[in-house]
Amino acid sequence: MSVINVGQAAVLGVVEGLTEFLPVSSTGHLKITEGLMNIPVDDDAVVGFSAVIQVGAIAAVLLYFFKDIVRIVSAWGRGLANKEERYHHDYKFAWWVIYATIPIVVVGLAAKPLIEGPLASLWVVAGSLIVGSGVMWAADQMGRHKRGEDDTTFKDAMLVGGSQILALLFPGFSRSGATMSTALILDLDRVAATRLSFFLGIPALTGAGLYELKDALGAGVGLAPLAVGTATSFVVAYASIAWLLKYVAKHSFNAFVIYRIIVGVLLLCLLGGGVINS
Repeated sequence: MSVINVGQAAVLGVVEGLTEFLPVSSTGHLKITEGLMNIPVDDDAVVGFSAVIQVGAIAAVLLYFFKDIVRIVSAWGRGLANKEERYHHDYKFAWWVIYATIPIVVVGLAAKPLIEGPLASLWVVAGSLIVGSGVMWAADQMGRHKRGEDDTTFKDAMLVGGSQILALLFPGFSRSGATMSTALILDLDRVAATRLSFFLGIPALTGAGLYELKDALGAGVGLAPLAVGTATSFVVAYASIAWLLKYVAKHSFNAFVIYRIIVGVLLLCLLGGGVINS
């Protein structure tokens, strides 16, 4: 019998799709939702399920940015075949995404027991939500928002890509929040920071989902819940991406900061009151 039924999978798919690319922590929201539905957050099958349905959200990114991805991959292919094409920014950017993914892969494999064990606690999620809010607010205030996407450098990609480790080790910090905050500190504008976060998330999240698939199926999650959760996250994530890009073009990240603090404090109260288990 699956540890997650189809109805629960649909709910978790909606939560994943809504929060994967918003700087509010999809992992944190998934764990909170699982706790409210009495699903064991540290169960291997549940951790695997959460990683697998991220693939639906990533598929939404691939579709939404299809033209950009084709342009970048094409430039990379031309650069491999023709030395003169290697000065093109898109060719360099493709390599930067690859290089910037290496740190999170290494840490993810090395720290897997911690990530799926002690660090999966909802107490960690609550603390990370609040601390990450402070980091995001400071980054938005510090950043001069003067550099666009075409101004990104290898250093930018590596620093922003490396910041994904924060969300990996501290669920609740938010991968999107960490990457966007780092990009803002580097003076990228909000739209450029958001798009860079999307592109850097593609290989990291896809790899995590595929890596966890066998564990999710083998540990007790049925194929039907996985399919429903992934499909739901895809549909909701596509709408979420479109909304976020329009929002950050005209607004600061303050609304997300306030929301994260409220959720973090509420979670602490629920845990402290014994309403949900950590």
